[in-house]
Amino acid sequence: MEERRELASYAMNERGLSERRACRTVSLNRCTYRYQARKTDDHQIVQELRQLAESQPRWGCKKMTDYLRNQGYRWNHKRIRRVYRGLALNLHKKPKKRQADLTWSLDFMSDSLSNGRAIRTLNIMDDYNREALWIEVDTSLPAERVVQVLENLLLWRAAPKQIRMDNGPELISQRLERWAKEKQIELLHIQPGKPAQNAYVERFNRTFREEVLDAYLFDDLDEVRMITEHWLEEYNTIRPHEALKGLPPRQFALQNA
Repeated sequence: MEERRELASYAMNERGLSERRACRTVSLNRCTYRYQARKTDDHQIVQELRQLAESQPRWGCKKMTDYLRNQGYRWNHKRIRRVYRGLALNLHKKPKKRQADLTWSLDFMSDSLSNGRAIRTLNIMDDYNREALWIEVDTSLPAERVVQVLENLLLWRAAPKQIRMDNGPELISQRLERWAKEKQIELLHIQPGKPAQNAYVERFNRTFREEVLDAYLFDDLDEVRMITEHWLEEYNTIRPHEALKGLPPRQFALQNA
């Protein structure tokens, strides 16, 4: 089509033909010849798609398009896809290989014994292979106890670069901050009210709740600890994990060492 427009222009400019005759000669509709494609300003679409790609890296074009429509934008889906491809967002970047003992996550859980006495657990895991490093069980777990548990883990594990946690009183204590500074470990506190920012341990907590805390009626702390330690060993060495290609945490770590 563009070639015919150029031929018509040549016939008029170089041969002196009228527009009507030049268009008839190259079989081009006069309206088509006169049409000038309007340049569209895609700046806002570019900005919105880049922000979405940064905050939601796993979303594809369709999900982004639906989101933008839900936000009130009325851009044509073809236009959004054109910009999406132009930004090469359809070419997903290969994720960086995770490293063991780079980031640990920890969180507290609560339950009770058969006599109604409250108990707490401190759950600690390695984000790399979702291995549950330890579950400490007691009626009270103050900051000093948290530090003690972490120290014990460092006897057989390399110190992590960072530990992700919420903002509970034990976890924002000066005692824990001093310990982390001494070990050169960064404490990553999630935003209040946003447990999804600590998703790995939250998912683990749900599994632990369903398979242990809600599955048994405990008479004393020793019983909780015994059942928990047995379950912990099975979780790390036998139980398949969907996010680890069906492998248990320790097997995954061995195969990806």
